[in-house]
Amino acid sequence: MNRTDPQRPQARILAKVATPAGVPRAAQAAAGALLALALLLAQTLIVQAREIPGSFADLAERVSPAVVNITTSTNVATPGGPQPMVPEGSPLEDFFRDFMDRQEQDGRPAPRQRRSNALGSGFVISEDGYIVTNNHVIEQADEILIEFFSGEELAAEVVGTDPNTDIALLKVESDTPLPFVTFGDSDAARVGDWVMAVGNPLGQGFSVSAGIVSARNRALSGTYDDYIQTDAAINRGNSGGPLFNMDGEVIGVNTAILSPNGGSIGIGFSMAAGVVTNVVDQLKEFGETRRGWLGVRIQDVTDDVAEALGLEQAAGALVTDVPDGPSLDAGMEAGDVILTFDGRDVEDTRELVQIVGNTAVGKAVRVVVFRDGATQTLLVTLGRREEAERAIPASAPADEEILEKEIMGLTVSELTDELREQLGIAASDTGLVVADIDETSEAFDKGLRAGDLIVEAAQVRVTTIEEFEERVEAAKEAGRKSILVLVRRDGDPRFVALSLS
Repeated sequence: MNRTDPQRPQARILAKVATPAGVPRAAQAAAGALLALALLLAQTLIVQAREIPGSFADLAERVSPAVVNITTSTNVATPGGPQPMVPEGSPLEDFFRDFMDRQEQDGRPAPRQRRSNALGSGFVISEDGYIVTNNHVIEQADEILIEFFSGEELAAEVVGTDPNTDIALLKVESDTPLPFVTFGDSDAARVGDWVMAVGNPLGQGFSVSAGIVSARNRALSGTYDDYIQTDAAINRGNSGGPLFNMDGEVIGVNTAILSPNGGSIGIGFSMAAGVVTNVVDQLKEFGETRRGWLGVRIQDVTDDVAEALGLEQAAGALVTDVPDGPSLDAGMEAGDVILTFDGRDVEDTRELVQIVGNTAVGKAVRVVVFRDGATQTLLVTLGRREEAERAIPASAPADEEILEKEIMGLTVSELTDELREQLGIAASDTGLVVADIDETSEAFDKGLRAGDLIVEAAQVRVTTIEEFEERVEAAKEAGRKSILVLVRRDGDPRFVALSLS
C-alpha cells in the first residue's frame, strides 16, 4: 500500500540530520537526553529572566510622577518664660525650680506658640486630585502641603480619616489633570514576589527601594489589620507612600517598621490594598467609615473548647455575649459558634471582624451557627459599628442567697446583695462568684481569678451551686472530657474549657 503522506519525507530528512550513520544507539539516546536537558535549562533561564527584573528604572520612571511628599505644619503651645537647661538631678535643678515657682506666683507667663513640621509620603489615585496617605502623617495638622515629583506644590484639605487602619484621604485642586496610580489585587501578592516602595524617607525627597513580599496577613495592633510585610527599605518619612507590584499597581500603603533603633532593618509593613480601597471608597463618599456591625462579643475556638462543644474542628468564632442589637434580634445566643458569614467560612475571630467590617451597613446576611450539636442559619441585618461604639448599654434589678462550695479548684459563692456591692456586679447580672481559687488548679492556669462571675456552665445559665454541679455531672455522663464555662470579668465575657478529669 503506497499512501502519500506529505509529512513523511520531511520526517525522514529530519531523522537523517539528527542521526548520523555509524553512531551507536546508546550514544544517540544520550545525545537526545542532553539536548532535552539543554532545552529545559534554556526555558528555565528564560522564565527566571522574566521574573527577576534587570532594573526597576522603567517602573520607577512610570510611577514616580504620582507619588508625593507631604509636609504638615502644626501650632504647638509651649510654656512661656525661660526654660531651665540643666541636667535632671543636678544641684542647680532645685534652684531653677524655685525660680520658676516664684515667677508663677507673680503671674504665669503666657504660653508661646511655635510651629512643628512633619514629613511623610502619599500618592495620587485620581486625576482630579485625591491623595492617599497615613492618618498619623496629617493628624492634628493645621496646614498640609503637597509636593509633586515635578516640583509643583499645592495645599491639601482632609476629606476623611480612619484611625483604625491609619488611612487618610486628602484632596488638592489643580488646573490640569494629575498623574495617578491605581490599586492592584493585594490578595494576589505572594510571599517572594518583587515589590518597590517609593516615598520621602528621612526627608530626603523622592526615593525608591526594592525588595520582596516577606509575609502576608500580618496583624500589629488594630482590629482591621492586614499588613504585607516587606524587606524593601522603609524609614521615617516613607509613611503613607505606596508599595508597588511589578505591574505598577499599588498593593499596599507603607505604614510601620519594626526596628530596635528607629531605622530600617528590613521589616516593614504596608496596609494591604484590599483594606485600603474599601476605606478610601467610604471616605470619598461619606467623609467617614461606615462598617458593618454584627452585635456580638466573640472569642476564638480552641481545641478544648471545640471538644467541649462537640465540634469536629477548632474553627469559627465563639459568641460570648449578645447585647441589644442585630444578632439578638435575629435570635443568636451566647455559646453559638459562627461557622460561616454571608457565604464565607469563618476561620477565627480576626477574620470574622474583618469580613463583617467590610460588609455594607443595613445588608441582610445569612449566618450559619453551631448550636446544641447542629447547625442553624440566622438572617442578620447588620448595624453600623461606629454608632454601636458610641452607645451605652442599660441594666435592671435581681437578688439571691448565700452558699459556698469548692468545685474543680474553684471556691464558688452564690450572689448576694453584699457581694454585688463589693464587686460592682450589676443587678441584672446573675451567676456564681469565684470567692477563691486554688493556684495549682487548671482553672488558675487558664486565667480564672477571685471575683470572676461564672454565668454559664455547658451553655446553660447557672445561679446556684446545685445547678453548677448538675451541669458538671451531666457533662461527665455525656462522656465529655471538659466543660465549657462562661465567665465575666469587669463586664467582659469569655468562655473557658475546664477539664473534668
